[in-house]
Amino acid sequence: MLLYSAFRAVLQLAYIRPSLYIRRVLQQYPWQLLTGIPRGRNKHPQVQQDEMWLELPNPERPEEQIPLLFLSGMRTFWWMRRFGTARTKPELKAQIEPLWFAGDPRFIAVIAATGRNDNAPRRLHLLYQLTATGHRGIEPVDWDASPAALERARRSGAHVPNTVSPHPHVRPH
Repeated sequence: MLLYSAFRAVLQLAYIRPSLYIRRVLQQYPWQLLTGIPRGRNKHPQVQQDEMWLELPNPERPEEQIPLLFLSGMRTFWWMRRFGTARTKPELKAQIEPLWFAGDPRFIAVIAATGRNDNAPRRLHLLYQLTATGHRGIEPVDWDASPAALERARRSGAHVPNTVSPHPHVRPH
């Protein structure tokens, strides 16, 4: 029992940083209920990583879909079972329909499953674009976002360029 308690304590310590980002995102973006969001467990054709993904509309160009990946990390197993395959039970898939969403898919976002009474989000999970992490060697991208959208993303914890580029550029993969 002591070993399990130590293991759980380490897991909770590792979740402090993502929970602080979740709080910052929720302070900047309101919750939205989304239905019919394309999702998959296989590799998305527009990205290099082989991770689970959601496709969400670009807030400034709704006709453009932006893949948002579940980068390997804690607390993804629950979501993986619900994203499913052809053999996934419909009642598991129904647990994430509709999907609670807060954020900007170009930078950083929080998703959640619908609660028991369908009136509150639960199972909050942080998602982000690799280009918004601030890691060395990964340049931030503005996704042709407006200055207001960049500032809002910056306040939510994403690393974004200080200025909007004057020319459209290739999207990150």
